[in-house]
Amino acid sequence: MVLDSLGMFDAAAAAPEQLAVAVESSRSRLADHPLPPHDEIENVVVLGAGAAGLAGEVVREVAGPLMPVPLLVHKGYGLPNFVGPSTLVLAVSFTGDTEETVEAATEAVLAGAALVSTSTGGRLAALAHTEGTLHLPVAAGAPTDRSALGALVAPPLLALERVGLFPGGGSWIGAAIDQLGRRRDELVVVGNAAHQLAHRLARAFPLVYGGGGPGGTAASWWKAQFNANAKVPAFAGRLPEAGHDDLAGWGQDGDVTRQIMQLVLLRHDFEHPQVARAFGVLDDLLGEVTGRVHVVEAAGEGMLAQLLDLALFGTVASLYAATEQGVDPGPTPALDEIAFRLSAEG
Repeated sequence: MVLDSLGMFDAAAAAPEQLAVAVESSRSRLADHPLPPHDEIENVVVLGAGAAGLAGEVVREVAGPLMPVPLLVHKGYGLPNFVGPSTLVLAVSFTGDTEETVEAATEAVLAGAALVSTSTGGRLAALAHTEGTLHLPVAAGAPTDRSALGALVAPPLLALERVGLFPGGGSWIGAAIDQLGRRRDELVVVGNAAHQLAHRLARAFPLVYGGGGPGGTAASWWKAQFNANAKVPAFAGRLPEAGHDDLAGWGQDGDVTRQIMQLVLLRHDFEHPQVARAFGVLDDLLGEVTGRVHVVEAAGEGMLAQLLDLALFGTVASLYAATEQGVDPGPTPALDEIAFRLSAEG
């Protein structure tokens, strides 16, 4: 019997439906609320921490390269000094009570920025109600923030589309829904690829590398999922940056790392040609100092579809890694403890 008290497997299987519901919910709210036109926006800041911060990275990698203004993801307290009346601030928090995000969103209002918030409720929703700003609710059904990636990503992407900074964003999301459906159908089959990967990892720690911004963001998502779901150390990096620092640290203790670490390479269709070449070099170099090398190929049409496809694969693999060790993937007592202590000391 699988130990899964919060229904994390069911939440992962509902990823395409979650994204579709988030689109419908956000569009109805966006249609009824005025937002500044794109020619009045000089920069965009996405606020978020944890899973919401990674959702912000997805928004940056997907929409950022196509936007005529810069987009920054801010994961901490306070705000960059440039935030002002010409800034669109997208604040994302699953509960709406992430203290870094609430503080930054409050400062954004005081700075005169246009604020669009996304949460299930909490202080972010209360701030929006008090200030008369747009609040896009997180679609119901996900038990935790890390099982709500689609619900956290869709609202800010659609907000950017609504103000004219990300034309065609809805079609990108539609392609992602289609691909998530296909990948989900593969991953619910007995003996699926994610389950096989988790079984081969056994008690090893995953070292996950992706290419460029999209692959690096997917690798960070994998790391966070293995940390929180399987309760194991995991590490993430990205090419080409790894070729400037990370790889220097793997030459001396291969006899140790080979016993405790395995390499996972996340590939997608949007890699720079030099990054694609670097993966071959990475495989050669780290294949000697890690126990095994696994390759996961993204599928789907468009960068958003492929990024969310890799994220779903990593989520399911981490859930199976938890079951391999008899661990309940849902509760995170260590994270609850640090949150409690910081709250008590505050």
